Amino acid sequence: MVDSVATLDFQSDIYRDAYSRINGIVIEGEQEAADNYIQIAELLADRREELLSLSKMESRHKKGFEACGRNLRVTPDLPFAKEFFKGLHDNFQKAFAVGDVVTCLLIQALIIEAFAISAYNIYIPVADPFARKITEGVVKDEYLHLNFGQQWLKAHFVEVKDRLKQANRENLPLVWRMLNGVEQDAAQLGMEKAAMVEDFLISYGDALADIGFTMREVMQLTAMGLAA
Repeated sequence: MVDSVATLDFQSDIYRDAYSRINGIVIEGEQEAADNYIQIAELLADRREELLSLSKMESRHKKGFEACGRNLRVTPDLPFAKEFFKGLHDNFQKAFAVGDVVTCLLIQALIIEAFAISAYNIYIPVADPFARKITEGVVKDEYLHLNFGQQWLKAHFVEVKDRLKQANRENLPLVWRMLNGVEQDAAQLGMEKAAMVEDFLISYGDALADIGFTMREVMQLTAMGLAA
């Protein structure tokens, strides 16, 4: 485990190899988000312009992270990244196909956004100077995206509560498997899995609590699949 940024060699083969997969994940994650918000806009026509604006913001993030890879002369491993997101991607598409906006919002505006926030928060202190500046700007935007889904679901909490619980049960276990799958590469970048899990639980749990779940329910929901 890398303990501090001072020990990191951003140009080493080991670092750049791990970075190729992590960089691929963040690029693909931002592309997924951009596409997802366009599709959610079809389900929430009254919020179309706001959602399309979020999509454009995600596309800008993608370009920023592509620049981070170029800065380190790293080619992002996009095939790896597509496989990394496949579970959430497939579940989102299934939900979209039947007009299930609640599941779509939980996957994109809660789970993926909270996942991104946690990863970026843990990455910033150990990032190379160029990537740190890019990532700090992205994190500020991601909180706005988390807030969109949070506020919509909060406004419709009574009618969507049961569907949210089911969607959480179907999708949160995928997050723990995703974190397990990237643990070694993240460690090479100085990012500890335990710290990412903790930060994710805080962001995701806070969103669920604000939406309307009790603290007991939040604990039950966030524990779903944790040992998987």
